[in-house]
Amino acid sequence: MPVSAMAADYDDGHFIEPHSHRRAQLLYAVQGVMLVQTQAGRWVVPPSRGVWLEAGVAHSVRMRGQVRMRTVFIDTDAAAQLPGGSCVLHISPLLRELILAAVNIPLNYPRESRDGRLTRLLLDELHTVPVLPLYLPWPSDARLRSVCERLAAAPGDTTTVAGWARALAMSQATFHRRFLRHTGMSFGRWRQQARLLLALEHLARGEKIIAVAAEHGYASQSAFTAMFRRHFGVAPSLFYKGG
Repeated sequence: MPVSAMAADYDDGHFIEPHSHRRAQLLYAVQGVMLVQTQAGRWVVPPSRGVWLEAGVAHSVRMRGQVRMRTVFIDTDAAAQLPGGSCVLHISPLLRELILAAVNIPLNYPRESRDGRLTRLLLDELHTVPVLPLYLPWPSDARLRSVCERLAAAPGDTTTVAGWARALAMSQATFHRRFLRHTGMSFGRWRQQARLLLALEHLARGEKIIAVAAEHGYASQSAFTAMFRRHFGVAPSLFYKGG
């Protein structure tokens, strides 16, 4: 059938090796945080959010916390106006219930049945949910990639562009130009995005906001909260209470 769903639960730290599917995939986190990585970048998928992956996109998934994953596979021609590219989506209360209900639908079902109508409503609802800024592009250039990997491991690192450029034996202008070409972002914006997305993982584990702010390079909790609110629209204390 054009739409099918399944459920799987995973322990903290579980890693699903890179793989792909012939159909598009909607991954939804009922509980826990999923880190979805592709060759082009990574998505942080917290509870009440989902990641849409285009058909054929190779990806890995790492679990943070106890993860209750619900997956919907969708034929790309099942409906018009499906998301045009891989992205993180806000999962509305209605879409959440449709995903949970779809898990219990058999793989084969009559199109003109309650199950068929439910899957069509799921597709309709999928058209209406907003895309969220939870994506971090990853450069293909090996040297720039090494910088990004170091910052992902130590988000509080304050090394300047001049410092990174010296370490890579290139001028600051070349560093800026290459980074923008490979990621579509300035280095400063990329580092800000990386810190915020990495902070989501720590907040999901229940860590105190003041500790998360310090670990991710912010001078104070208020500075972190202000940046978080500008980026996500809510204070960090409220982020996981949404949806």
